[in-house]
Amino acid sequence: MAICEQEECGFVSHGCTGKGNDQVRFELAFYGLKPDIKVIAPWRNPEFYNRFAGRSALLEYAASKGIPVFQTAAKPWSTDENLFHISYEAGILEDPDTTPPSDMWKLTASIEAAPSTPEHIAIDFTQGRPTKVTLAETKKEITDPVEIFLELNRLARKHGVGRLDIVENRFIGVKSRGCYETPGGTILRKAHMDLEGLTLDRDVRALRDGFVTQELSKILYNGLWFSPEREFVMSCLEASQKTVSGTVRIALLKGNVIVEGRSSDTTYLYNAEESSMDALGGFKPDDTTGFIAVQAIRLKKWGQARAKAGFTMSPEDAHH
Repeated sequence: MAICEQEECGFVSHGCTGKGNDQVRFELAFYGLKPDIKVIAPWRNPEFYNRFAGRSALLEYAASKGIPVFQTAAKPWSTDENLFHISYEAGILEDPDTTPPSDMWKLTASIEAAPSTPEHIAIDFTQGRPTKVTLAETKKEITDPVEIFLELNRLARKHGVGRLDIVENRFIGVKSRGCYETPGGTILRKAHMDLEGLTLDRDVRALRDGFVTQELSKILYNGLWFSPEREFVMSCLEASQKTVSGTVRIALLKGNVIVEGRSSDTTYLYNAEESSMDALGGFKPDDTTGFIAVQAIRLKKWGQARAKAGFTMSPEDAHH
């Protein structure tokens, strides 16, 4: 939008179809950044879509005019690519029972082609953000944020990590089949979630995943990045990451991201002596007697009520 202001532009255009989510994301972003902008959406213009019903018609037109495009009649699916991932939709993929052709996948090796030997790496996080990747074999360290992502993309591509084939629910109300490759992002997500298990308070995590994570996912999917609700939930998300610092050791093998260990110098939540089955430390075993008694109060009352009402135990309950 800075370019629009610089060029005194009053109109923008996009080539999204009238059935997808991207039109919503683009236009809500346009209006959020420049409320007075006018949007031209050709594929919602009857004159346009009556002439070009779909991608096949557009491919024929492009061929007749000598316009180079990536898609072909043999590979008619739509792709959107950025640093994080690539998506594939439309064409033969619209049949949810059609197996994606092997030459469609662009960012990751197939499981068959991936090495049979695992590759070991370590990822350091500082308050939830990846700050260093260390390659175990060469001891190479990467600390630049972009280079970290590029290196993880490279490793994931090599080991076949990050493919996904799903049927999803579009914002506009129809179901859609999409295939995705998210190589480096898949590694980061697995490592980050694992480190949270060590460093994030139980109730903070429950509240975050019960509300913030779900709402942010909907906000992002529905194109509401430039909205007050996004700013609100992001502030909650950032607050949850204050303690998420440490290192996760990973093995990459045949499409799998395998966590081999995790450590943190800053966490106060995990105490091996307190949780050990071989040492008393922290509290005495009989301290839990009162805890269990309090927890049992309502269950005893419920059991008494069932018995008084003549409820019999189900076969499943009896088995347990």
